[in-house]
Amino acid sequence: MLILLPPSEGKATDADGPPLDPAGLSLPELNPARARVLEALVQACARDDAAELLGLPAGQAAAALARNRALRGAPTLPAARLYTGVLYDNLALPTLDPAHAAARIVVFSGLWGALRLSDHVPPYRLAMNVSLPPLGRLAAFWRPALVEALGTPGGLVVDMRSAPYAAAWAPPGPAVAVRVFRERIVDGTPRRTVVSHMAKATRGLIAHDLLAAGVDPGTPRELLKAVAGLGHVAELNGRYLDVILSD
Repeated sequence: MLILLPPSEGKATDADGPPLDPAGLSLPELNPARARVLEALVQACARDDAAELLGLPAGQAAAALARNRALRGAPTLPAARLYTGVLYDNLALPTLDPAHAAARIVVFSGLWGALRLSDHVPPYRLAMNVSLPPLGRLAAFWRPALVEALGTPGGLVVDMRSAPYAAAWAPPGPAVAVRVFRERIVDGTPRRTVVSHMAKATRGLIAHDLLAAGVDPGTPRELLKAVAGLGHVAELNGRYLDVILSD
């Protein structure tokens, strides 16, 4: 089982490790593309319209651009600490076996393409849906390199990425994307709605529970059985595992 995660928009800034060593990153096939995106990002952050180009909120733009411009010499921290937010809060990595989690999780990134949790990188800000001159839309730019680097995983892929990151690589083997719905009874009829904030929390919790239990489902139906056995309400709908929350 391989779990695919998006990064978080917010990131920890308490980096205290040595500067970036691209040769030390996992998935070394991505390094040429990583170098090109890093160069393009540093150049973009010197532009007058950099905040607009990168889609940065006004209150966060100055700090984010300064970090991006200093990426090459900035201190690093492991991806397991870098990514924050509700999904990662519920993933609760400090409670999991580090080696097991690192072997099972790949985090997708607009700057690095994809990372393992043990990879040391500096805090940055670059979303996958950005069109970064001169490379263009990052999801399309990364796609060929990710196909080469990730190949065909030897088991079931559990895809918890958001749409822009899912666009960068489609697993060629068996894969299930996790969706989250809230179910309410309206006039005696069950009605389901898509949730956003709770979807992130639920995906993080399910990833945590699967890793903590040490299960390794090889098919979508085995995944459904494992998730249900861990106390979640879910059902299979084609290539989706739909997790149902109720009031």
